[in-house]
Amino acid sequence: MDFLLDPHIWASFLTLTLMEIVLGIDNVIFVSIVANRLPPERRAMGRTIGLSGALVMRVALLFALTWLIGLTAVAFEVLGHAVSWRDIILMAGGVFLLVKATLEIHNTVEGEDHGPDGSAGAAVAGFGVVIAQIMALDLVFSVDSILTAIGMVDDVGVMIAAVVVSIGAMMLASKPIADFIQNHPTAKMLALSFLLLIGVALVADALQFHIPRGYLYAAIGFSVAVEALNQVARRNKRRTR
Repeated sequence: MDFLLDPHIWASFLTLTLMEIVLGIDNVIFVSIVANRLPPERRAMGRTIGLSGALVMRVALLFALTWLIGLTAVAFEVLGHAVSWRDIILMAGGVFLLVKATLEIHNTVEGEDHGPDGSAGAAVAGFGVVIAQIMALDLVFSVDSILTAIGMVDDVGVMIAAVVVSIGAMMLASKPIADFIQNHPTAKMLALSFLLLIGVALVADALQFHIPRGYLYAAIGFSVAVEALNQVARRNKRRTR
């Protein structure tokens, strides 16, 4: 039990937990948007299953560190360019995000984002299709997240604790985020733009062109601040009317 009194352990745990929560923002946004395609009564279950899958994948990857680290080894070469399995996973995930976000933007802008009764709102999607999409992106985000954790902390126990706490925080935040995105069309468009940005970053990583995540999150943070001011301005305008 002495390790619980070690300040270095706690510092590593808190730092990694915060980092995992930040890295999980894109995961939560994707889960929230895709789960909103489900009937209202099944959305909470979809978000829970999706984020629980992320937790299981992250913990499983931590127990398979040797295999995970092996993903960064060169698998083959294309035109003199070394390609690893991690590159392939990131490329597939990035392309999927780009396609998915683009289709969602198209449906929203073109007015095709309606239910079967013609009412406004997300078109209903099959539960299995939604969960499959969430689990596929969970794998991509998990590989990226755990490789980052390995670079920060050596203790597997600390990694697992940080992952569990961060996923718990994501579960608590997923419903408010999903409801906000569903009720505010401009916020949904902003969230989809974030997914496009993350998709580009994943593809760039796969091509060995790393975009510092700090730049991405700074841009996202600035956009969120502007959108928050817009929401306040709209609320104040409605009150004056």
